[in-house]
Amino acid sequence: MNQAHQLEKFEAADFINRTHRPIPRSYGDALLAAAKKDKRIVALTADLATPTETDIFRDELPERYHNVGIAEANMIGLASGMARAGEIPFVHTFCSFATKRCYDQITMQAAYPNLPIKIVGFLPGVATLLGVSHQAIEDVAIMRAIPNLVVLDPSGPEYHASAVDAALAHDGPVYMRLKRPETPPENDIVAKDFRKGEGILAREGGDLTIIAAGLSVTEALAAADRLAADGIEASVVDMASIKPLDADLVIDRAKATGAIVTAENHSVIGGLGSAVAEVLCDAGIGLPFKRVGLADRFAEGGSTPYLMKKYGLDSTAIIKAARDVFGKKG
Repeated sequence: MNQAHQLEKFEAADFINRTHRPIPRSYGDALLAAAKKDKRIVALTADLATPTETDIFRDELPERYHNVGIAEANMIGLASGMARAGEIPFVHTFCSFATKRCYDQITMQAAYPNLPIKIVGFLPGVATLLGVSHQAIEDVAIMRAIPNLVVLDPSGPEYHASAVDAALAHDGPVYMRLKRPETPPENDIVAKDFRKGEGILAREGGDLTIIAAGLSVTEALAAADRLAADGIEASVVDMASIKPLDADLVIDRAKATGAIVTAENHSVIGGLGSAVAEVLCDAGIGLPFKRVGLADRFAEGGSTPYLMKKYGLDSTAIIKAARDVFGKKG
């Protein structure tokens, strides 16, 4: 049993023992439901069935499930052949392995021929106990640079079904980064919708705008609540679609609030913050602007809350950036 499998087994047992409730597998359920409707959908995994929630697919549709072993580059090659034969492959592993280990294969065998290969990564950004080797802090930067490739970063399990739908709606390659819940939610998950190329205005305020993606959306909303207590009203945009980015919404919020903070579970270089800055620059909009994300450095293994706090990705860091840009508005 490899390190990832040992960790997964320990975490599952620990949570069930403490809560007596299973952790929901919203992505796995959504993929299986989609596959039952569309016989072209197949699932591939690089020996990570349970951590990527594809064990559900394996047990229900074994003839359309392929465990290729720890061979991510080969997995993309297999998916390319399947896509050319008329199938829609969803390939699964951790974000770090899904991108850096097979970047050339993704470029030449998925994106260049514009094939409907859906690359699904888990453990986004710093959010893993397994340390630098498993942390994907540059995956958005490198993947959004590939032509034809859509990049999605949904904020939570309530958007996982929409992520599957958005991936299927795009007739070409997609990369999405997902995070499984670490604890069972207090209430049932209520599915919410998002679409490729459209941001979600999760909170409206006139003093500044926080544009966040993935795990940083929860932190951004918490920051907005604390700012509101001090009389600063912040809009929060959930930018689940990083490429294509909702440029119209970015420009609208810039004009409406006059200050922007971006927040992401990723390096500040080349990710969401860079994408938003590019939109503003191209539109000729100058305004107080700050990026919250991992500085130009590596992190370490640890719990997600600990790492978000230590490396300046949490709500406290967002509040500091928000106060700074708000103060510069004049």
